Amino acid sequence: MRSARMLAAGVNPSARDRREFERMGTEKVLAFWESMNVMGLEMAKAQQRYALFALRQWWSPWVSPWSVAASATKVLEKGLGPVHKRVSANARRLRKIR
Repeated sequence: MRSARMLAAGVNPSARDRREFERMGTEKVLAFWESMNVMGLEMAKAQQRYALFALRQWWSPWVSPWSVAASATKVLEKGLGPVHKRVSANARRLRKIR
């Protein structure tokens, strides 16, 4: 409708037509900037999601339940090693005394 109105107005539009054309231009500029703002925010969200995904991938060997359990088992094995060594030595020694 606005394009038809512009054609009908010709080279010398009325004051009413000029206000309408100005409003049309302002609406288009505002719509453009609103669109750019929304796209920019969505890009920021996408980048945050990607960064979180990358961080989770990078930290997963230290954070995943399997690696935590394996690490805890390794710590216990290492910690019980000296105890096992002493207990075994005592058991051998005590068997010889009988």
